[in-house]
Amino acid sequence: MTDDRRLEGDTQRLGGDARPGGNDGRGGGDDRRTLEGGDVVQTDGDVVQPDGDVVQPDGGYATLTDADVGRAGDSGTWYRQLLVVAETEYRLAIRSRWAIAMTGIFAAFALGLTTFSGSSVSPEGFERTVASLAVLAVYLVPLVALAFSYDAIVGREESGWLHTLFALPVERAWLVVGSALGRAVVLASATILGFGIAGGFLLREFGLAGFDAYVGFLLATAGLGLAFLAIGVLVSSLAREKTHALGISLLVWAWFVLVHDLLGLGLIAAFDLSDAAVSAMLLANPTGIFRALVLGSLGAAGDAGFATVLADSGLSSGLLVAALLAWIVLPTTLAALAIRRRRL
Repeated sequence: MTDDRRLEGDTQRLGGDARPGGNDGRGGGDDRRTLEGGDVVQTDGDVVQPDGDVVQPDGGYATLTDADVGRAGDSGTWYRQLLVVAETEYRLAIRSRWAIAMTGIFAAFALGLTTFSGSSVSPEGFERTVASLAVLAVYLVPLVALAFSYDAIVGREESGWLHTLFALPVERAWLVVGSALGRAVVLASATILGFGIAGGFLLREFGLAGFDAYVGFLLATAGLGLAFLAIGVLVSSLAREKTHALGISLLVWAWFVLVHDLLGLGLIAAFDLSDAAVSAMLLANPTGIFRALVLGSLGAAGDAGFATVLADSGLSSGLLVAALLAWIVLPTTLAALAIRRRRL
């Protein structure tokens, strides 16, 4: 109920009360009383200031114009709609304990792995530990990201709030992008903080020599999570029920994390594929890009089989980063396009 009240307040900030008949919901009426200072209080509790702005009791505004958040077609206002939706999603994720849960999961697994890895205190030991963390991240981060995002749109529809949001003078695409942005901030923060706690213990044991490498690992891990979060938002925009979205998300995780790489390595071992084919197979999977960014820089300390594949592909770090960004932007864009055709 608390989240529903907050959503209602944020809805008022975006576009006013969507009920017919104005803010009082009775189809008309102008009962109001005057306070000191010239403010007018309507029967529904709204305060009409002398300058004409209508302020809701929770501090929001009654209309999109009053909130200075115009329609998406107005110059300089679309980003305000985007930020309001993103802020709403961020606050809901914080209050629903998702941020704490994800941070705790990442920190617990990472600390457990670093504590019991048994690596020697040497540069080689540090690289082996980071390689082990990267393997852990490949399995854990996509699963958490999909669990966090699969109900971003379809969950709002089943709760009834998507009907209210669609009734507002806000471009549907910004609702999707804002939802993804708000959740992305929470996920990236939880990922960096959770794995960063383990990194603090590593740096204390191995020294600051590996600081740059571990920062690169944290950024790549956050990028991996954001890529799968974008995929989850796309699935949520296409699915008609939460159970369907959950099932599809699990299949997506199994394909990218388990099946794709095994199939790719099998094809490479069985056939003499060209460098372009190897590169295409690698770029077609965000987990493959992540492995290339992290394990490829570790050389012999990483996955030996994957290091061989990476050497054959000839991909640069800049191209890998651009490909990972594309895996974040493209599914989000497709979700924004899909939501325009969604019927409630």
